[in-house]
Amino acid sequence: MYHLSGFPRFILAWNSLNGSGLFRLSLFCPRTNNCYSLLIIMLPFKISVLIFVRDEAGELLLLKRNKEPNRGCWSPIGGKLEIPLGESPYECAIREAQEETGMELTEDDLHLFCMISEKGYEGKTHWLMFLFDCLKPIIGLPADFDEGQFAFYKESDIDHLPVPETDRKLLWDIYRQDRSGFTALRANCMGGMPEDVVVEQSTYPRKPEDLG
Repeated sequence: MYHLSGFPRFILAWNSLNGSGLFRLSLFCPRTNNCYSLLIIMLPFKISVLIFVRDEAGELLLLKRNKEPNRGCWSPIGGKLEIPLGESPYECAIREAQEETGMELTEDDLHLFCMISEKGYEGKTHWLMFLFDCLKPIIGLPADFDEGQFAFYKESDIDHLPVPETDRKLLWDIYRQDRSGFTALRANCMGGMPEDVVVEQSTYPRKPEDLG
């Protein structure tokens, strides 16, 4: 028996539906003999990094991803933090750069220019992403691997490439405008497009409507 503000004493049941992020909260009040049922979405929360790498000519290194999320789309290199190991975003960026490209980086080679919270991305996952500008140029095109195929592109090519729409509307505008500074923002991405964008901090004077 528990007490919830607004309810008399009640009996509570909490059930996962088909192992998804959807849960049913069932409440029964013995005093009024009434039942209450609420559906609650609880999505997994993941933390990742993206590293924006250029070659000596200033072209961007992009990866056409073979796996979800964003299969078939071009994006910067990166990956998820090893949370059980307590890995920091900088440690993750250094590790991912070495694993995916062979680059040997230190913290001094990276500038954290953005932190983005994408809520309910594609209705599946909450993502907290740390975006790094790599200050050290890469020498040559890395070999393709199981995650995807590499290519160099000019910054102006991004508008014509298949990239995730949330990246197009959020990440790339910030990278172009303020990669030497810092921006923090959050957005609702349940519908596949960023909505309700809130700029939490920025060294560049911007409003949510400026993005995209």
